[in-house]
Amino acid sequence: MKPSLKKLLPMLSVCLMFFSGSAVAQVFENAGDYLDFINKKNEELTVKYMAYLSAVSHGKSARKVEKRRIEVVNSINETKYNIMGMPPWKGDKSFRDTTVAYLKILNIVFNDDYGKIVNMEEIAEQSYDAMEAYMLAQQKAYEKLNEVSEKQYEMQKKFAAKNNINLIESTSEVGSKAKTANAVLSHCNEIYLIFFKPYKQEGYLVEAMNKKNLVGMEQDINSLKKFAEEGLEKIKTEKGYNGDASLISACRNLLNFYKSEATRSASLADYFLKEESFNKIKKQFESKPTSRRTKQDVDQYNQEVNDINSALKNFNSTNNDLNKERTAALNDWNKTYNNYLDDYMPKQKRQ
Repeated sequence: MKPSLKKLLPMLSVCLMFFSGSAVAQVFENAGDYLDFINKKNEELTVKYMAYLSAVSHGKSARKVEKRRIEVVNSINETKYNIMGMPPWKGDKSFRDTTVAYLKILNIVFNDDYGKIVNMEEIAEQSYDAMEAYMLAQQKAYEKLNEVSEKQYEMQKKFAAKNNINLIESTSEVGSKAKTANAVLSHCNEIYLIFFKPYKQEGYLVEAMNKKNLVGMEQDINSLKKFAEEGLEKIKTEKGYNGDASLISACRNLLNFYKSEATRSASLADYFLKEESFNKIKKQFESKPTSRRTKQDVDQYNQEVNDINSALKNFNSTNNDLNKERTAALNDWNKTYNNYLDDYMPKQKRQ
């Protein structure tokens, strides 16, 4: 039986620019306080949704932390209403309204888009297409967030310039974590899809073998070899995050195993052919009365028994070797993947 695969649950996030400053409730003495109030609310919100996304990226399924997603949605709405309640600054409501528009899109992403992503997660491992669609949905959600955050930052700069505020272009700790998380997960997603295609195909091969489906086995063997070779070619151009190629190496080891498995599985299929032929011979031999069996009949049958026993021994040996190698390669992949996340994926605590 194949060992369970701890799936990779990719995380989306958005890099925002934040600035230090103090907020004075809803009474603003100057434009700097006005700007700082909005930025502080945005940063508080980002801490909350980064904590949710951090939990998802560190091994917890989105379904298990669904309550946190709902909390994020509620926080987005609360922040939106706080900003909506702000007066225009000296008649200029563009910065306030742009921020509200930004928060509305955050709401759509975490309420609608990410709600669908939670459901997609449930079926992601059923097929390569489902996994690819799941990761694409993650990427599209990130792109939407990134696009609107860039627009929001442009409005911050315009507001600052209009009101003679000198902006310091630096990211907060949370914003820095978001940027790092995106880079790490972008790399992991690329490697994961390269790995996942032959991984799923190998599952189909094992299923066909268990059913002794010779036609299915032949098709699955050819597909497994093809996907493994394609993956090995793709991975040549991959670069590890922060110069760490350990995840790439673990993936390459699995791809080489799958390629080898495809070659050696041909002998497993040959055994089923021999077994099918032997069962016919056995049926014919046993249907013949003992009194009518010649020495030649018995000798030929005994030779067939020896041949099938020898073939079974080779089958078991090959199958056992493949099971051991598969387990070792998958264990190495899971361990490497977990270590990779522990080393590079930022963690964000809930506040």
